[in-house]
Order: sequence, then C-alpha cells, then structure tokens
Amino acid sequence: METLRSPREIEQMRKAGLLVWEAHRVAAEMLAPGVTTGEIDAAVEDYFIKNNAKPLFKGVPGYVPFPAVTCMSINEEVVHGIPGDRKLVEGDIVSIDTGCKLGGWCGDAAVTHPCGRIEPEVEKLLDTTRGVLELSIELMGKCEWWSEVASEMEAFVRRAGFSVVEAFVGHGIGREMHEKPQVPNFWSGRSGKRGDFKLVPGLVIAVEPMVNMGSPRVREQPDHWTQSTVDGKPSAHFEHTIAITESGPKVLTGGPNGESW
Repeated sequence: METLRSPREIEQMRKAGLLVWEAHRVAAEMLAPGVTTGEIDAAVEDYFIKNNAKPLFKGVPGYVPFPAVTCMSINEEVVHGIPGDRKLVEGDIVSIDTGCKLGGWCGDAAVTHPCGRIEPEVEKLLDTTRGVLELSIELMGKCEWWSEVASEMEAFVRRAGFSVVEAFVGHGIGREMHEKPQVPNFWSGRSGKRGDFKLVPGLVIAVEPMVNMGSPRVREQPDHWTQSTVDGKPSAHFEHTIAITESGPKVLTGGPNGESW
C-alpha cells in the first residue's frame, strides 16, 4: 500500500520540490545551440551541492551506475539519456529530468525544451505532452480513482495523433525517489494489471507522461541507459511531483508563484 503523508511532511517535500524547480531554471537558462549536455548537467549538480541537496539520479544502480545528476534525452531519445560531450543544435528538443533529496525528502520533475526554432509538428508534440500533464493535475482534484485520470490522459494524447509510452510509468515519492504506487499514464492494454489506487489526501506521486510522435515502443541503447523510439521519431517528457491535499492537488515541483515552467 502507498504511504500517505501528513500536511507537515508535504510542506517538507515542497522544499525539495522548489529546489528541483530552481535547478530546472538553471538548466533552461543555459540551453542553447553549441552548449553541451555535460555542461548543463555540471551546472545542475553544482546548484544542488551549493544548496545542501543530494542529487537522486547519480549512482542509481544498473548494468553501469548512472553517471550524472540529470537525464538528458534528445529528439528520439525518450528517457534516461546520459549527458556528455554532445553539443545541442538548432531544432533539437531536449528532455531534462532531475531530482534531489533535501532534509530527507525527495522531489522529481522533468521538462522538454525546444532548442531554438522547431518544426510545427514537434511543437505540437511538446504542447500535447505538457497539456496532458496539466490535464492530469486538474483531474486529480475531480476524480476518485487514478484509472479515471489515466484513461483521460491516454484519450487526450490519442486525439492529438500521438502515442503514449507504456514501457515507463510514474511513481509514488517521499523518503525515496521510487515508492508505491506505480502511476501509468494510460489505462488500456496491460495497464490495468498494475493496480488502481484512490486519490486521497496525503498521496504524493510523480506523474510523468512520455509521448511519442510515432510508435509507442522503445529500444535500449548500448550505453545500457538511454531509451529511444524504435522508429527514430521524436519523443517528449514532462513530470511533476504532486500531492493530494484537503484543498486539492498541489504541485510540489512548481515555482514559488505557482508557475509550472
């Protein structure tokens, strides 16, 4: 069963979430043609260290431990891209995912940025993915069960002509980055086997839709981390850490004035 958090604990999580939002601002200000993904990652790491926060991603176990504090996935890369020497170019889209632990509590968020001007259909992909995350937050204040939200999320993406990645889902979050429950962004096919859950005060989850322009299927790359679309078409990824409170859903990884990105 998922662990429910008290209002005081949610306020502590908000401190971690705000720091994650600020780290994303550091990354966004650097993003431009000619900048390497490794340079952006180093700036985010430095920001977390200066604010006494522990990066959540660096050292995550795998075939090789994850070597960076951000996942940076470009164009057809869906998730878990490793920052390095690659220079961004005009027309790229860059999904940046990062998280930290502050005072024993975790925050996790992702956003996909355009690098300069992008094609209209790619811009629609970003708008749709951002929009389906915003839809989920709105519905979390109206629905009783997650399956109701996930069904509407899937329908929203399909109406736009895109596909929902089913290989990866969101997650509960609190003292650890990944806690129960699993949080799918769809509710057809195999999603029902993951188990539904009620949207009750105290629940804190990371909702992270990943939307592909073409096939929903992904393929792992030789670095053992990066997941790319099987057809080479672009993918977008947006994520927020969200708490259900007595007064409705609260975005913990938003800005100080309620702004999203």
